[in-house]
Amino acid sequence: MTRLSPIAYDTAPERLKAGLEEELRLRGRLTNLKLIQARSPVALRVYGEWFALKDALNARLSDRAIFIFSLAIAKAQRSEIPVGFFRRALSQSGFDPDRLELSGEEELLQEFGSVLGSDANAVSDGLWLRLAEHYDDTVLVDLAAFAGIMVATTVFANIVQAEADDDVVPFLETRP
Repeated sequence: MTRLSPIAYDTAPERLKAGLEEELRLRGRLTNLKLIQARSPVALRVYGEWFALKDALNARLSDRAIFIFSLAIAKAQRSEIPVGFFRRALSQSGFDPDRLELSGEEELLQEFGSVLGSDANAVSDGLWLRLAEHYDDTVLVDLAAFAGIMVATTVFANIVQAEADDDVVPFLETRP
């Protein structure tokens, strides 16, 4: 059961509507998590920076690679809605999230996401050196910042226990 209910767009106070309208303009939809975050314009704006970092990473990484990285973080954080979100994103991009054949780069990103999602202090020097062989310093900074927002998103989702959006429900994994 959700700990914080999403606000209703139609009855939202005027001071919150600007953030909701911007979210609609930028993304075309309002998810349950965004409707909870919208109770704080600052929270909505901060979590929305995920998209800015994704855009920066798209200069070097495909959406698929970013989704695999994000999914690994979400799984390590045991965060049901983000896991479903990225499984859905992969599926909508034409990939079966249960039968992915990963490239070497995708395996590296999946490993990085899994490790840092479990314990960011466990990212070894060896893993970092392998990342540095693939990416320049700008990409590494963007990856680290993106990972931080992904972890923050999973923590937020886990804390508020939001209800999954209907289009994400088919992609949820059952918890062990």
